[in-house]
Amino acid sequence: MAVQIFGTKKCSRTAKAVRFFKERGIDIHVVDLAEKGISKGELTKVVQSAGLDDLIDSDGKEFKKRGMAYIEFDPFEEALENPLLIRMPIVRNGNRAVLGDVPEKWKEFLPPR
Repeated sequence: MAVQIFGTKKCSRTAKAVRFFKERGIDIHVVDLAEKGISKGELTKVVQSAGLDDLIDSDGKEFKKRGMAYIEFDPFEEALENPLLIRMPIVRNGNRAVLGDVPEKWKEFLPPR
C-alpha cells in the first residue's frame, strides 16, 4: 500500500514529505488539496488517528486571511469546506495519519529494517 500525502504543490512541508519517502524508496500517492480537496471519509480517518486538536493550521495564511482567530468554528467542518486550512502535510497509511512536518513520526510508516 502506498503512503498518501495530502498537501499542495506550493507547500514546502509537503515537498519535504514527498522527498522523505521518495529517498527511502516508498511508494507514495500525492493528493493536492488545492485541486481535489479531501473527502469526508478520508478526513474522518485522519481525525480518528491524528486527532482534531492539530487539524487546523492556526499559523497558516488561509487561517489568518479569514480572521479565524477571532471566531468560533468547528475544525472538522471548516477543514472539509476549506482544506487549505488543514495543517500540511497529512501523511497517511491505512488507518494511521500524521499531521504536519514531523519526520520522526513519518518514520513509523517505513518498513522494519
